[in-house]
Formats: sequence, structure tokens, C-alpha cells
Amino acid sequence: MVWQFSWLLLAATVQAASLSLQSPRFTISTPDATQLRSDTLSLTEKPEPLTLGPTDTLKLTFQITESDEGKGVQPHQTFLRFYDKASGEEGIQPVRVTPGGKAKFELNMVRPPASIPPTTHNPLEVSLILGSFVHAPAQYDLFELYLPASRTPEHPDEASFHVLPAIKHTFRPEQKSPPQFVSAVFAATVLSPWLVLIGLWSKIGVKVPNLFSLSIIPFTALLGAFEVLLVWYWVDLKLGQVLLYGGILAIPTVFAGKQALYATGEWRAGRK
Repeated sequence: MVWQFSWLLLAATVQAASLSLQSPRFTISTPDATQLRSDTLSLTEKPEPLTLGPTDTLKLTFQITESDEGKGVQPHQTFLRFYDKASGEEGIQPVRVTPGGKAKFELNMVRPPASIPPTTHNPLEVSLILGSFVHAPAQYDLFELYLPASRTPEHPDEASFHVLPAIKHTFRPEQKSPPQFVSAVFAATVLSPWLVLIGLWSKIGVKVPNLFSLSIIPFTALLGAFEVLLVWYWVDLKLGQVLLYGGILAIPTVFAGKQALYATGEWRAGRK
């Protein structure tokens, strides 16, 4: 029983209504609507190859009908196939069909669709492919089409891969030094307090009789070490290093300073 049903289904498929093409026609026009060529297509014999210029437009119209009743139908799938026989490249372009079976396709070379394969001097074979769930599939070879040689479109990121110009650094001009007289005046202004201090010391006299005693010299040396550390920080050291070395120096400085104060107090009390 199943075997007989399969044969009946196969027979029904073979006898399904086929699709036919009615009134296929093409028109080639320029941007100002001037018709360069217009003709009806024959399904049994191809016309002379069609040629489009860089700004021309190809218009293709046809109607899809059932071969038995001649009623316009809308297939489930309708495609135009552009095939380059020399390179093997092909492109498939969907075509919109109305419920009554009428279809219209335009190919504007100013803005060609992305489905068109790369073209050279070889023609493209254009065929129409029809697919339906209730009709037998059909394919019609329409014509050969010459298109202008395609140009590879520029990728939006192409400029990122071009050779960039050499980087030229621009430096500020050297700062001009002030006149020597102005520099000398400011240097004398900075050094003047020291000159006043030395002058006053020369009048009142500086008495440090115990400066180099064994009780005072360690404290004085450690104070000098702090001054050296500050100069070293200005020249090379970082703040963290200064704090580390200063913390280390602070420990003996505290004891040396305490010893120096004790010795000074003894001297003033006349005990030594």
C-alpha cells in the first residue's frame, strides 16, 4: 500500500503545473531617459549581447504564469543569476514578484548591487530561476550582458594601512637669557643677606670654642649630613629615598644632639 502511494505521489509531482514566462522585455536607457535599446526577449533564441555603459540602466520586465491556465502566479523564489563562464564567478539577485506574477528589475550601473560578480571584458550569462512548492522549478536563459570592468571598492579602513608621513618633532626655540647686567643685579640681591650676616659677625665676633670637641663634633657632622642629603635629593634622589635615609640619620642625630646639649650645659655651669 505504501509502495502504491509513493508511485501516485511521484506521478502527481511529474504532472504538476509548470511555470512559464510571458512578455519578457528589456530596455537600456541613459541617465536622461534616452532609450539606447529596447526589445522583447525570446525564450528559444538569445538576442545579441547587451552592453551597459558606466551610467546606463537596464530595465527588465516579465510576468510569470501557469503554463496550463495562463494565470499569473507568484513563485516562492525568483532569482536572476549573473554568471561569468570564464572565471566561474556568479551572483544571485532576488527579484520581487507581485501576487499577479508581474516582476520588474532595474540594474543601474551608477549604483550596481553587491550581488553582481566582478566583471572584466567577458560577458555575464543572465538567467532567470523560478522555484515553487506547488509548481515544477524552471530556469530560463535570457541573454548575455557586457558590463564595465568592475573597480574594487575602497574599504573604510584602507587609509589606516597607508604609509604615514614621517613624524617631525617641533621644539620650542631656546629661551633667551636676560642681559648680563640684569643677571648680576639679581645675583647680588640674593647674596646680599649673606654679606650682611658676615659683616655683622665680623663686628660682634663669633665664639665657638667647643665646636670641635668630642661631645659636639658628632652632632655637627650629622647636621652636615642632613644638608648633603638635601643637596643629593635636589640632584638625584626621590622623595621616598630621602625619607628613608633621613629616618636613618635621625636616630644617631637625636642621641648626638642630646649629648651636645648636655655637654653645653656642663660648660655653662662651669663644671668642665
